[in-house]
Amino acid sequence: MQVAATLPATGVHFFPTRRASFKCNGYSSPLKPITRASSINAQSLKTTAPVTTTTEMTKKHLSNLEKLLQKEAKPEPVIQKQGKTGENRGKQGEKTEENRGRNLLEGLNLSRIWPEMKAAEEMSPRHLIRLHRMLSSKSMEYSPRNNLGSRWKEYHGCKDWLGLLDPLDENLRRELVRYGEFIQAAYHCFHSDPATTANDNAHVARDVSLPDRSYKVTKSLYATSSIGLPKWVDDVAPDLGWMTQRSSWIGYVAVCDDKAEIQRMGRRDIVIALRGTATCLEWGENLRDVLVQMPGENELVDAQPKVECGFLSLYKTGGAKIPSLAESVVNEVKRLIEMYKGEALSITVTGHSLGAALALLVADDISTCSPNAPPVAVFSFGGPRVGNKGFANRLESKNVKVLRIVNKQDVITKVPGMFVSEAIDKKLRDTGASGVLNLLDNSMPWAYSHVGTELRVDTTKSPFLKPDADVACCHDLEAYLHLVDGYLGSNESFRPNAKRSLAKLLNEQGANIKKLYKGKDLSSLNLNREFSFPRPSCLPSPSVLPSPSS
Repeated sequence: MQVAATLPATGVHFFPTRRASFKCNGYSSPLKPITRASSINAQSLKTTAPVTTTTEMTKKHLSNLEKLLQKEAKPEPVIQKQGKTGENRGKQGEKTEENRGRNLLEGLNLSRIWPEMKAAEEMSPRHLIRLHRMLSSKSMEYSPRNNLGSRWKEYHGCKDWLGLLDPLDENLRRELVRYGEFIQAAYHCFHSDPATTANDNAHVARDVSLPDRSYKVTKSLYATSSIGLPKWVDDVAPDLGWMTQRSSWIGYVAVCDDKAEIQRMGRRDIVIALRGTATCLEWGENLRDVLVQMPGENELVDAQPKVECGFLSLYKTGGAKIPSLAESVVNEVKRLIEMYKGEALSITVTGHSLGAALALLVADDISTCSPNAPPVAVFSFGGPRVGNKGFANRLESKNVKVLRIVNKQDVITKVPGMFVSEAIDKKLRDTGASGVLNLLDNSMPWAYSHVGTELRVDTTKSPFLKPDADVACCHDLEAYLHLVDGYLGSNESFRPNAKRSLAKLLNEQGANIKKLYKGKDLSSLNLNREFSFPRPSCLPSPSVLPSPSS
């Protein structure tokens, strides 16, 4: 998470680096106002002034820091008059400052973020700067990129990420966030130009703003629906023709061509990134949730692989002038394998929602598309179930490694199919009921099963998101990356040194952010001007209306 401070430079030199008192002769400090009373001697001040504790000093500092953040004029020194009236005014002023400090502390409620420390002690200028930086979008910060070297195969799943998930390995966390940002680039590219026209050339790669400059896009990918809408729909809403088009840009293939990055990763990486559902026909395909047999499979075989009808349709169907997603991705992967023959290669397929489902179908094909096919791994975010137990066994037999990042509150990861967890299914199979379950898998049209290894995150562990966040937020890709960036382990709280910025999350899921981070208590930070991300005019968000199977 990130954080870039915009505190006025004029106030920085007043922040103390250690516990010390300010001695201001002839003027008052902006952070610790001192009143001169020439007619009152030091002895009388000792007896009448209340003892100032560290907490009270902090509250005073906060009150004045708030004034600085609001860029208000510096208060002029207050000269107390000798006598009862001056003393009363002084006490009244102290109470006002104390109340304002207490209100700010209660409003920020930092005890929830750092429960192991006192809120008053954590409200130092340094921590306010860090909080501001977490809510800022000016400078992106990431977890450190360490050299993966000879261990790259472990991070790519050769051992099913054994010992890397709980607690979450720092290098793996950084890689997961990086691959998630490849998907965000696919969303952004589609939203910037969603229409597919007759002049589009499927063989020419679109310009994609990749988050990692060490990669270059080599191929644009399109998905085509086998269903269509009546022509009168286009006549009624001609400006929304892209919503009813059969073929839509859905992702890309990119390859790392930077020598330094190849050395850091230990191999040359090929990335296939796929976005989630966006068009009406894609929503329609998602609802076709009956299991169908995969092409080329023998119906007489027990536990035959089956996948969802809608997903398979989007993957295998081609357009009038646009090849199918299956044909495009297989041909491109073959070309790249031949081009970089003799080098250490890896193929990473990553997707969110519908893209996570298609990623499994892509991995199934490319794992055997060439005799020298490199290791294939899938990193999916918020993916639904795709096929039955036979399909899961098929991927495992092809040595395809799958890491599913799942939000505990995301209902999309529990559909389609019956709401039976994979843990219960495994227990039943271990007790000798596998024969009955295999029979059900072959006969029931909704006997779905998840694939691979699961990394489960939890919305309620985030100190920034509401525990009752809505369905759209729990399925949102940026929310997923926020939770992964803060994940330490299944029994650990949100990591306090998370690097990812909250600015984009607040911009896209403002209704699900706790009031603490968007209320009047932080209005003095003037962050609204930083949340001016370009939002696509065609869609409000890639996950505002999640379908039951996208």
